[in-house]
Amino acid sequence: MNSIQYVTADEAVRVVRSHDHIHLSGVANVPHSLIAALCRRADAGEVTDLHFHHIHTEGPAPYSDPAYEGVFFEQGFFVGPNVRANVNAGYADYIPVHLEESPTLYRSGILPCQVAMVQVSEPEDGYVSLGTSVDCSVAAIEAADHVIAVVNPHVPFAYGDLVPVSRIEAFVRDDAPLYTIPFAQPSAIDEAIGRNCAELVPDGACLQMGIGSLPNAIASHLRGHKDLGLHTELFSDGVLDLIRSGVVNGSRKTTDPGKVVAAFLLGSTELYDFVDHNSDVLMKDISYTNDPWIISRNPGVVSINFATEVDLTGQICADSIGTRMYSGTGGQLDFVKGARRSAGGKSIIALPSRTRTGKNKISPVLTPGAGVVTPRADAQWIVTEYGAVNLYGRSLQERAKLLTSIAHPDDREMLEQAAFERFGKHYLHLTV
Repeated sequence: MNSIQYVTADEAVRVVRSHDHIHLSGVANVPHSLIAALCRRADAGEVTDLHFHHIHTEGPAPYSDPAYEGVFFEQGFFVGPNVRANVNAGYADYIPVHLEESPTLYRSGILPCQVAMVQVSEPEDGYVSLGTSVDCSVAAIEAADHVIAVVNPHVPFAYGDLVPVSRIEAFVRDDAPLYTIPFAQPSAIDEAIGRNCAELVPDGACLQMGIGSLPNAIASHLRGHKDLGLHTELFSDGVLDLIRSGVVNGSRKTTDPGKVVAAFLLGSTELYDFVDHNSDVLMKDISYTNDPWIISRNPGVVSINFATEVDLTGQICADSIGTRMYSGTGGQLDFVKGARRSAGGKSIIALPSRTRTGKNKISPVLTPGAGVVTPRADAQWIVTEYGAVNLYGRSLQERAKLLTSIAHPDDREMLEQAAFERFGKHYLHLTV
């Protein structure tokens, strides 16, 4: 550690050349000091046509800003709130990819990576940790011509996939706190959906869940369960109580037994402190956490994901609202397939029956331009505040009946009429 020589952010980013492709570590662990230094180089006219790649990032995103049009161009693997407007305005872009395959883009050379810019923990025994966001950064570090690391004391030393100090070309110091988000309080509708989801989770299940008010509601309804495991893309504060109380203990996992496994985190400082030097938590490359085969090796996997819209045949949109990008493919299908291949596993897609403005989310057909993240052939359990239905092995007409039964009551007549127009009079007499 004493042999490490630190440089300023401005000195470190001098290796960046015009037309380079740059990887950023993501979520709460973005190297903002390096981005600011690149902005200074861009303002001085020293670089142009830089391409930025990452999963979702928190905080300012000047690499997608119209002010840097032609100089910076963001092409992320997931669309977060900080770049959403610029992506939909064409100043930034999105690369559709299952997150399990995002490291492959770097390792195969399909996506070039001249510079990897990451934020890491204090070094220990010749290694640094990527802390709260391993995601696809390990692959970028392997592939990059140059690796720049911001050492930040706020980054937890999380066990799992570590990075050797010897792989890093330049070290920069920064002590800016990591980005946090407040705990999302569930609504009454979230609570109803959470209760319906929890009823589908048996004791001993291995869970995958996301972040937000709905996952928090689901977690609150799992407090009476026993011996749950967690192998997930990400987790947040909602599951901390389950881990600390022993509800989540991983005792029935056969892969990484007793361990909480994830690729990235987002939440409170308490969450980040929880993973620091915690041998019960493994932060792993997303090609591991999201590999359907690895997921399926644990018995009783229950994946719980979310959707913006579901049509009457079970096509699931989760990345867009019509043609407007909202998020990304993410790891939904990775876990849908992994859960269904698991012995006793099940895949759940949860959504409120209507949007906050009152638009139906179970629709006769998807909104034009909507992306199909989970094909209807892969759909299994769909859950709303009005109940849960299992579509797997059901015909198109049966699916329409089942989905109508958990739609908002004021939308059911419209959906029945749409199904009748699509399938004919036989549909009227169908029972499920």
